[in-house]
Amino acid sequence: MFLKIVIIFVCILIIFNLRNFLKLTRKQKLFKSKKITAFNKKNLNNWLNLTKTERYNLSKQDSVNYMDRRKLLLDEIRKEYKKISRQNFERNIKKK
Repeated sequence: MFLKIVIIFVCILIIFNLRNFLKLTRKQKLFKSKKITAFNKKNLNNWLNLTKTERYNLSKQDSVNYMDRRKLLLDEIRKEYKKISRQNFERNIKKK
């Protein structure tokens, strides 16, 4: 009698764990990241197959990346301008 109860309990545990495992694999397939690096005619269908939130997140990420690159470029331009203006200022002082 006790052996039958233990076997039933073990079977229930196995079924429960298997069900949880299958749920987990389904969720991973659904949330698999669909990364698109460049948009052109070849991968237009991939872009259209993305959900609205995925497209929004990709465009948001592109926007953030663009702003970061722009800030870095502006910093480089400012540094270069300061360097050139100092050189011009020093030349003007030497001429006088």
